[in-house]
Amino acid sequence: MATPVNWRQGEDVIIVPAVTDEEARRKYPKGWRVLKPYLRLTPQPR
Repeated sequence: MATPVNWRQGEDVIIVPAVTDEEARRKYPKGWRVLKPYLRLTPQPR
C-alpha cells in the first residue's frame, strides 16, 4: 500500500499496481474503489 503526499491518518490508502486483484482480495477483505485501472483505494488497515 502507499499514501499520497497530503495523506492524513484515517484516510484511504492506495493499493500499489504491483498487487494483483487476487492478492488484494486476500490482503484487503473490505474491498476497494477503482478510480482508474491503475489506482485503487481501500480503507486504511488497522
